[in-house]
Amino acid sequence: MSDFVLAMTTLPGDFDSAPLAQDLVGSGLAACVTIVPGIRSVYTWKGVPQIDQEQQLFIKTTSEQVDPLWDLLRERHPYDVPEFLVLPVIDGSEQYLEWVDRNVGPKAES
Repeated sequence: MSDFVLAMTTLPGDFDSAPLAQDLVGSGLAACVTIVPGIRSVYTWKGVPQIDQEQQLFIKTTSEQVDPLWDLLRERHPYDVPEFLVLPVIDGSEQYLEWVDRNVGPKAES
C-alpha cells in the first residue's frame, strides 16, 4: 500500500470549491475531498490582523500525488499565499486506506 497523507487548504467562504474538489478527484489526485464551509480564520496579513470567513478542504490522497496536487492548487487557488499543509496518516481503517489507494493516481477507479 501507499503512504497516505491528508492535505489541507483554505479558500474564501464565497469561493465555489465544488468544481475544484471534483477536478482533484476526477484527475486521480485525491480519493476524496471534504469541504467544510463556515469556518473563521484569524491571522495577520501584511501586518494587519484579519478575521475572515473561509472554508477548509481536507484532501485524502497519497504522498505520490502531493507534487501534482500542489501544482494544480497553485494554478487554481485564489489566494496569493495559499495554505497547503500535508500531514502524514499514521494509522486508519484498513478498508478505508485500501479504498484511498485504489482511487488515487492513474489506477483510480471510475
